Amino acid sequence: MFRNRKYILDMSDLQFKQIRLPFKKRLMRTFLWFMASVMMTLVYVFLFRSLFGSPKEKLLEQQVENLKLQFSLAGRELDRSLEELNSFRLSDEIRYRPILDMDSIPGTYRKAGFGGVDRYRELAGYANSDLLILYRSKIDVITSMARVQKESYSAIAERATEWKIEKDHQPYISPVDVKYRLGDGFKFREKHPVLGTPRMHYGQDFEVPYGTDVHATGNGTVIEAGWNSMGFGNFVVIDHGYGIRTTYGHLSRINVPKGLKVKRGDLIGQSGNTGTSSGPHLHYQIDQFGQHKNPINFFNNDMSAEEYSEMIQTFASKGRLR
Repeated sequence: MFRNRKYILDMSDLQFKQIRLPFKKRLMRTFLWFMASVMMTLVYVFLFRSLFGSPKEKLLEQQVENLKLQFSLAGRELDRSLEELNSFRLSDEIRYRPILDMDSIPGTYRKAGFGGVDRYRELAGYANSDLLILYRSKIDVITSMARVQKESYSAIAERATEWKIEKDHQPYISPVDVKYRLGDGFKFREKHPVLGTPRMHYGQDFEVPYGTDVHATGNGTVIEAGWNSMGFGNFVVIDHGYGIRTTYGHLSRINVPKGLKVKRGDLIGQSGNTGTSSGPHLHYQIDQFGQHKNPINFFNNDMSAEEYSEMIQTFASKGRLR
């Protein structure tokens, strides 16, 4: 119990006496011991944090790393979205709009809303401001591109519906079976076969037997059905809309009345030899906005008779389903 006490031999009386330090020295020694302990503690804490870090810091560092990973993955998704939108834009400009005869969307409109002074000012001043601004700008680009593309596809869908209707009204098939030979085409004839005078022939003749079925070449409305005193004899005129009319002349029989709506492939009459004609045949004529067009440019004359017959039957079955 006395191990921390110190004694000295007093030679005057030959007795051991306890050494007692003055109060100030004892206080100073205690203070120095305390300061040494504090310093050792600080050194220990510093070394521990430098080597291992505090649990809270470790947790925060892990959260930061997770956020960086999520931002990296989000950046990849943004880049992938931009690539897909660019793919949609190319399809829009290269495929759909040219096919549907639509104007291209100006680049200035596609890029409208990009940039701007201090557009991302609220994101400045952070440790990763450049990264935040980059991702935010990509999101704005994607949003703008998606909006324009949505508008474009809506316009394309409307045009596609209109185009399908227009396509159904175009005179795209032969009015008679393709097994029959073509007669005089769209050309200047130095001698009319009946009148004997030079005259322009504004249609396509088909050398068909008397009573051959004649079909409407596109959807439309019958605007003339009867006798024509200008040489066509019994004739039918169909208005297909879009400025296009087709004429079927020299018929022996008319199967449709004026005002009737017809579909492509519908039977409208039989060929004959009425009017100014030198023999049984069909005169077929196409006019667009008052201008005569060469009918041979409107239909495919390369199909076989079987294919033509199958096509007419398909049109007829669709008509019955309607």
